[in-house]
This record gives sequence, structure tokens and C-alpha cells, in this order.
Amino acid sequence: MKDIPRFLAGFKNFQRTYFCDGSPSFSDLKQGQAPKVLVVACSDSRVDPAILTGCEPGDMFVIRNVANLVPPYEKTPGNHGVSAAVEYAVTVLNVEHIIVLGHSCCGGIQALMNPKTEQLGEFIAPWVKIAEPALREVNAQLAGKDAALRQYACEQAAVLISLENLLTFPWVFERVMRGEVYLHGWYFDLEKGELLSYLPETGAFESLVGRCETDAAR
Repeated sequence: MKDIPRFLAGFKNFQRTYFCDGSPSFSDLKQGQAPKVLVVACSDSRVDPAILTGCEPGDMFVIRNVANLVPPYEKTPGNHGVSAAVEYAVTVLNVEHIIVLGHSCCGGIQALMNPKTEQLGEFIAPWVKIAEPALREVNAQLAGKDAALRQYACEQAAVLISLENLLTFPWVFERVMRGEVYLHGWYFDLEKGELLSYLPETGAFESLVGRCETDAAR
């Protein structure tokens, strides 16, 4: 098992950076956290939001789940893990920005679009149904189109569903209306290495950080 020793070596490097030689980082952070950003991201191992954005410990409060989904607000009994984390970030930490970060090649959205696959298990299918409105929209608008194009569109539409669902939480809605919290829909294209952002004024995802430039183009 090569991964565990590699993880331990990585922790030692983290330790040297943040704890050794009198580093002030964690002497400050142990007093508490005060991130200004909540990120709702996918559990996919390729899209860790802290790594993608080069953040330091304490910079962002992160929720990760299959397909970066936020369920609508509800009070029915149950284990509302995502809702509890959103509530904590907004009402206790007082974050100012909430980013829903979707991505291409998302297995959760693929499961939504192909519900008969054997990989859905007990919990995946009901969870990804949160994004069913996105699937219905894509099926209506892109019927007969290439499957890859439909998944790309569904992944982006699912980000918008989560943004809409965030506004069903009264304490999110109130803060957004007062200009205290801002919502952002981002989409990471793994194939192009590009970051897109949803622009309400155009109704589309547009490039926020474009593709890598070649040395010759710089």
C-alpha cells in the first residue's frame, strides 16, 4: 500500500510548513476560524476546491458531496448534513460568498442521466434526484443531441439548481436580499483546464479563467 506512506510524508510537509519554526498560521487558527467563503463542491478526487484555488487553511469552509448538490430547505426529520453545514457557514461563520463548484466528467450527473446502471446502490439514486429538474430541462432542450454535450449541459444546469435551492433557506435568502451574501455558480472543465462562471445577465456560463497559454503564446 504505497498511498499511506505518501500521505504521511505529505502530512510531515504540511507540519513543517504550518507548525514548525514558529509559524504563526495555526497559532492564530487554533483560536477559531473566520472564512468568508463557503464552497459546495463535488466529492470527486480531481476537484478539491482548496487545491484548485491555492487556498490556505482557514480560507474557505467546504461542503463536498456527490455532484455538488444542495437540497431544498425542509424541516422533515432526517440527517440533513448539507443543510446543517450551510446553516453553520451562513448563520455562525457569517460567510459573504457561497460558491457552488460543478465540474465536467461528473459521475454523479452521469448516474442521474443513466439511472439503470448498477453503480447507483442504495443512496446515490435518491441523492442525485435533487438535480432532476436540470435533467428535464436538458432533455427538453437538447433531445437527440450527443450524450457528452447533454451531460456537459446537465452538469452546468445542476449548479443552477443548487443555487436556486440555496435561496429556499430563509436565512440565506434574507442575507442575499440585504447584499450580505453573494451566490456564485462555477464550473471546472477538466478537459480544457478552464474555470467558467454563470452570468445571470447572459444566462450562460462564461470563461472566468481561460485555458492555459502555451509558452509560445505568452
